[in-house]
Order: sequence, then C-alpha cells, then structure tokens
Amino acid sequence: MIPSTVDITAAAARIAPYAHRTPVMVTQAFGRRIEVKLENTQVTGSFKARGAFNTLVAGPVPQAGVVAASGGNHGAAVAQAAKTLGYPAHIFVPEYAGPAKIALIRRTGADLTIVPGTYAEALAAAQAFEARTGAMQIHAFDATRTLEGQGTLFREWDEQGLEADTVLIAVGGGGLIGGAMAWWQGRRKVVAVEPQLAPTLHEALAQGPETVVKVGGIAANALGATRIGRMCYDLAVLQGVQAVLVSEDAIAEAQKALWTGLRQYVEPAGAAALAALTSRAYVPEDGERVAVLVCGANPAQDPFA
Repeated sequence: MIPSTVDITAAAARIAPYAHRTPVMVTQAFGRRIEVKLENTQVTGSFKARGAFNTLVAGPVPQAGVVAASGGNHGAAVAQAAKTLGYPAHIFVPEYAGPAKIALIRRTGADLTIVPGTYAEALAAAQAFEARTGAMQIHAFDATRTLEGQGTLFREWDEQGLEADTVLIAVGGGGLIGGAMAWWQGRRKVVAVEPQLAPTLHEALAQGPETVVKVGGIAANALGATRIGRMCYDLAVLQGVQAVLVSEDAIAEAQKALWTGLRQYVEPAGAAALAALTSRAYVPEDGERVAVLVCGANPAQDPFA
C-alpha cells in the first residue's frame, strides 16, 4: 500500500529519536543556484536508515529478528537499526557491495552473507532465509514501511524551507523517489536520475513494470536493482515522472565536483542526481528553481582504511 502524507508524518515521529535531521544548503558551486540536502550525513551514510528504523520501531519483530538483502547501504542501515533496538539481523549482499560497505555491516555485529551475483541473487537468498527461519524481511525499496521512512526526508526538507520547483533524485529500486512522490503528491516536480548502465525505472516506464534490466557500472552497488519497485512505478506513471540517464563519466565528474565544490566525499550513487545537472542530461527552464539530493557516503574503498 502506498503511504499517505499522514503515514509519513507518523513515521517522522517514530524515527525522530534515531535518525539525523540532515543539513541543507544553497550553493552556486556548480554554475547555477541550487538547493542541496546532504543526506550523506545520515546514520550509516544514507537515507536507508529512515526506512529501516521506521520498519523496526513500527514492529512487531519476531524472535528470529530481521533479514534484508542489499547492495550495501540498506543492509548497513538495517543492521545498525537492529543493533540499536536490540534485534538479531541477517544481511545478504552481492559480491559487488564493496569492502567499505561490507566492513560497515560487519561492525554492527550482524550476521552477514556475501552472495555471488547481483542484488537479485542476494534477495533470493534473503527470501529463502525468511522462509526457513521466520525472520522479518525488510525490503530495500518496495515496502510500505520503507517508503514511509524515506518519505520523512522530503517532509523534513519542506520543514527546512525548500523552495525548489524541481527536485533531482537518484533511483535504484525506487524506495527513495517513491517516498518523495508519496509525500509531495505532485506538489513539486520530481526528476528521476539513473545511470545509463542501470536504467531500471527508465526501461520500466517504456516497457512495463515487470521489465528486468541488466545492471552494471560504478554505481551498481547502490543503484543496481534489476527491476523497479511496483509502488515506485505506479506513482511515477500517475505523476508523469521523467527519468533521465547519466553516463559513467558524468557520475564520476559529479562525484569529484561535490568534493572540490562542497568538500562532500560521496559514493558514485550519491553524486548521480547532481550529474544530471552538470552533464546537462537535465536542463532546467529559465527561472526554474532546482534542488539536488546528495546521498550515499560509502564509496567502495574506505578512504581511511
């Protein structure tokens, strides 16, 4: 069930003791005025903490604990939320999750399984574990509690005085942008940004919600869902959301630009939304006020390892 604004407001109250209220800023560092929200400063470095805490606090959680499949960030968020609230966590990630995200999950003490293949294989393994043990599955993007939690980000941004007409958001499976669409309900224009090598929503909008895509590239461990979440798809169709694609080079350049311009060191997925502006994959109209969500502070290699 797609959450309402009332559901998202309730979620915001639930997670308030656990999730950071992340900073916002206005900058001219990228050639035009844009509003930025630095969700890369969230617990475990990504917005995923919002959905994870919302799901666990809403409960009930079985004795077997929780299980999640993830490219890395969702797994880290679920593991940290479970540790904070005192539940066992079982996390399944694909090999390409990368050493930094794997280390982040391990530091929480969660039971971690690294699965050959992609996120789809990790999800299958997590679903098998759920069936075998009775653990509660926390889906990375296509679950009501997850969307409620992610929607709190955009409610919070409104409270912080967001002025933008248009907000650019990177898309993997669609939980984050799904939360945005559920909260704003068309009150702001939402633009989906995806890597050319992981065009999940783009292809689903062209060919239908069951479309499966082959994914790869430098952002695959965060934006590498092979099929879009159904709630995201339904909202995107209803609201006429535009999905734009950005190249590997554009993502890498935006990642560098965030460091040189704002001193924000993020993973490639965290820079993808900005890449749509800096590469001109999305060109705002004259006078259009634009905002960019920056999220994902866990590059493949820990810079301090």
